[in-house]
Amino acid sequence: MNFKGARVEQEKGIKYETIADYMAKDLITFSPDQEIAEAIDIMLKKRISGGPVLNEKRELVGMLSEKDCLKVLVQSSYHNIPSGKGKVSDFMSSNVKTLEMDMDVVACANEFLNTYFRRFPVTENGILKGQISRRDIMRAAQKIKATTW
Repeated sequence: MNFKGARVEQEKGIKYETIADYMAKDLITFSPDQEIAEAIDIMLKKRISGGPVLNEKRELVGMLSEKDCLKVLVQSSYHNIPSGKGKVSDFMSSNVKTLEMDMDVVACANEFLNTYFRRFPVTENGILKGQISRRDIMRAAQKIKATTW
């Protein structure tokens, strides 16, 4: 069986908006040295499902997601230790795929269709500028539908 997502074909001659027009810019970020319990508390209080992890130089070093945080429960249960012990760096995903700000929304939709990620960090020349989510691209698609279809 093939479980790969469908590929959206971009119409020739149509210029789509970039992801910079839809991405979130005011991000809640985490530090690799931050206690994982504190990061989970922030995610729950702010009602977010994850965020970028930045080092002291504000460089992107990983992403922390709800799925990563579930590892805390499993690890503490398996090792019979109190839940919430450890640093963000112990649980974050460090192999992070980034998208450039000038990517168009259709190309970004293809990235979401072909990965399991719910969000991507957006960079410009390697510097974190924002984050784009599936929902952000759905908003863009709704606008495209209203103007081009």
